[in-house]
Amino acid sequence: MKIAVLTGAGVSAESGLKTFRDSNGLWEGHDVMEVASPQGFAKNPELVFDFYNQRRKQLLEVSPNAAHLALAELEDSHEVHIITQNVDDLHERAGSTNVIHLHGELLKVRSCENSDDIRSWEKDLVLGDVCEAGHQLRPHIVWFGEMVPMMEPAMDLVAQSDAVIIIGTSMQVYPAAGLMQYAREGAPIYFIDPNPSIGSNSQIRVVAEKATVGVPKIVAELKRA
Repeated sequence: MKIAVLTGAGVSAESGLKTFRDSNGLWEGHDVMEVASPQGFAKNPELVFDFYNQRRKQLLEVSPNAAHLALAELEDSHEVHIITQNVDDLHERAGSTNVIHLHGELLKVRSCENSDDIRSWEKDLVLGDVCEAGHQLRPHIVWFGEMVPMMEPAMDLVAQSDAVIIIGTSMQVYPAAGLMQYAREGAPIYFIDPNPSIGSNSQIRVVAEKATVGVPKIVAELKRA
């Protein structure tokens, strides 16, 4: 069975990473456009670098949780493709091998002039860190107002899948929120979230649990199927 999994901040939150939309989320103290837009970067790159340097340090201190590990285990019996809105690498560290990052990756940077020049990066990023051509490096993050280059492959994956699992996301942030609409008619959709924003119907099964509880439960069912 081919399974598409869409994950949001709720999965990473249980590993200790702050989410973007909680009351104590990452934007507190910053207007979102100051730290996550091309305009904010042009106006104050040092602030943007510091913001992501702090996020990077935090990411390197946490580990995958039971939800990440269960999804990796599901690859033992099914073809699993993870489409994540998260910028961390916890899915990969858990062992998942097919991961699409819609919003970029925190542990990568790219050239400001060449979006294809992407490299791994775990230390602080500062002004003066440049590519071989002399262009400043920037976080490999999709900022507000920028295109989401992996959106089309993600839509294709959902449309081709036999089942869809949605975990820890409000499904209110576009374009990712529209992915569910591409699910094939009759393909079961599992929606795992402690505070679900949608209800169950003939195609959607809502599991009102946090990710570390709901994901292992659904994975166990699918492995028996």
